[in-house]
Amino acid sequence: MKRFLFPLVALVIAGPAFGQATGPTAKEVKDLADKGYAFFKGRQKADGSFEPARGGPGTTALIAASLIRHGYGPEDPVVSKALAYMEKNVQPDGGIYNKFLANYTTCIALITFKEANKDGKYDKVIADAAKFLKTLQQGGPEDAQAFGGVGYDAASRPDVSNTHFFVEALVAAGLPKDDPAIKNALVFLGRCQNLPGESNKMAFAKKATAADKGGFVYNPFDADNAKSNKKTPEGGLRSEGGMTYSGLKSFLYAGVDKKDPRVAAALKWIGEHYTVDENPGMKDSGLFYYYHTFAKAMAANGEDVFTDAKGKKHPWKAELFATLKKQQKADGSWANSNGAFLENAPELATSFALLAISYTTPATTK
Repeated sequence: MKRFLFPLVALVIAGPAFGQATGPTAKEVKDLADKGYAFFKGRQKADGSFEPARGGPGTTALIAASLIRHGYGPEDPVVSKALAYMEKNVQPDGGIYNKFLANYTTCIALITFKEANKDGKYDKVIADAAKFLKTLQQGGPEDAQAFGGVGYDAASRPDVSNTHFFVEALVAAGLPKDDPAIKNALVFLGRCQNLPGESNKMAFAKKATAADKGGFVYNPFDADNAKSNKKTPEGGLRSEGGMTYSGLKSFLYAGVDKKDPRVAAALKWIGEHYTVDENPGMKDSGLFYYYHTFAKAMAANGEDVFTDAKGKKHPWKAELFATLKKQQKADGSWANSNGAFLENAPELATSFALLAISYTTPATTK
């Protein structure tokens, strides 16, 4: 097994008190990652792919990225087979998909190829994928509800999840943070935040409760959907943890200042709903997706200790790691008992878990 990128170096000090580590040691992380690797090795198909196949090359890309971030390089047999499978899904238009989910799978695959891009091997694949992604973004007048957003493909209704992957992928591809595609994506994301004002003039934002204000909704179109279960009794839309961390991450990745009202409001909402026990607003639905966006956003925020609205200090790396360590199964996998979003498939849940854990090391001190 060869090691590549992301060296796991840490101070071996335990506990969250002053002057002590705020995250796990490198060995603790490696132990969990190695168990996850063994699980994946036993589940990989002959063509390099993994189930669930409904996501096309997306699940395989998530798994490859999670392993690379834990030091398993492109030459590792599991990773190299996964990358080869992904390469077979590169389309003439630059997208990386098979029959559907063109944005979702292309974004994830681009990010993975960036992680694996040793000696510029995937430069062209990454550049072509970024160009393709831009063709999927909604245009039209800037005041249009869907402007700047991205869905699963060009014909799909945009949402926060697809748009946050879009922003992350374009940033990973090296596009300048003031690129119009990134700036326009932030316009759409602003319309998905329960923050009435200049960035969101939609009626649902004005009806946001105090508990929802500052958080992000999955998509703003649910406000006009009579059958939506996302609505609040007040007529607004419920903020969700996974979407809020996705929105926050997008703004931070795009270089938006932490003093910006949108970022400040998202951080305030997170302070009021901080938890590693559930996906706020969704309970155990999409829990592992939540862990992965939580970790990325917290890492981008740059604070090893997060202070919640009650003044309690959280060494979030240590707390997230401890939670996921308890949930790892004997075979090295993770799975959600709630089958929403396919997280009952251990391949998907395990990739999200390992990605989340990769952001908890190295251990750092206050």
